[in-house]
Amino acid sequence: MSPSPLSGQQFVLTFGDQRAVVTEVGAGLRTYTVAERDIIDGYSEDEMCTIGRGQLLLPWPNRIEDGRYEFAGMVHQTALTEPSRHNALHGLTRWVNWTAVEQAPDRVLMSLLLHPQDGYPFSLDLRAEYLLSAAGLLVRITATNVGTQAAPFGAGHHPYLTVGTLIDQALLKLPALMRLETNDRLIPTGRLLATKGTAYDFLELRPIGSLTMDTAFATLVPDSDDLIRAHFQAPRGEPSVTLWMEPIYRFLMVYTPDAIPEASRRRRSLAIEPMTCAPNAFRSGDGLIVLQPGQSTSAAWGILP
Repeated sequence: MSPSPLSGQQFVLTFGDQRAVVTEVGAGLRTYTVAERDIIDGYSEDEMCTIGRGQLLLPWPNRIEDGRYEFAGMVHQTALTEPSRHNALHGLTRWVNWTAVEQAPDRVLMSLLLHPQDGYPFSLDLRAEYLLSAAGLLVRITATNVGTQAAPFGAGHHPYLTVGTLIDQALLKLPALMRLETNDRLIPTGRLLATKGTAYDFLELRPIGSLTMDTAFATLVPDSDDLIRAHFQAPRGEPSVTLWMEPIYRFLMVYTPDAIPEASRRRRSLAIEPMTCAPNAFRSGDGLIVLQPGQSTSAAWGILP
């Protein structure tokens, strides 16, 4: 018997010259190419996903300080999946097998029933839709509370965008007026800092340079169609990538992979991460979605190459 891919069954989507691969493990986006050009910095079938590449972050994105939070008068303790900073990182579904419940050549709908567990005693029906079209890639997350009590929830995503150069030379535009100040554990302090006129001002397209970021941006300004867009492009303008998201995504995490274990991957791509809530939202409540029994929430983002 030949070995199976380390990320489980592979679901290949195609539309024209676009190709995307979604994985059984975590319902993540392993690759996305257009005319054989990488749009995201993905990984191969014989690799295990590292540094969150293409992963869905559910039922919370980013961090919970000490993995401990209070909800509806009860204190919950989750596993510390970022032990170096004593935090719980990126939710509970990244390493779980999801099921494809609908498939077409250009689309797959992945499903997971998240059962109650230590630290998160709530029941969620989770759906992740991936669709290729003339408008590029669309990703839609739907969460339904199928339990008997209210449940805290947040959604995030971890694509690493690439334009074929080191990010130092690449250009970035983010419609963010503020950023969240954080401590040395990357937990927000509660202070919002203006971006304008600082090293984090990307309101106009400009080079990233040597700036290091593991930064949550806030107060995002939508375009006239109510979508929020981040633009990332090579120094000469092409190739370029636009990441868009619905306004339910109130925060945008930007991460420059400077200190990752794989030296060959450092600063060759940029993680631009839509998040419905802030880091540590299970403690601060900043952007936290509370789903009542039977209630659903849906959020979409996408990539236009």
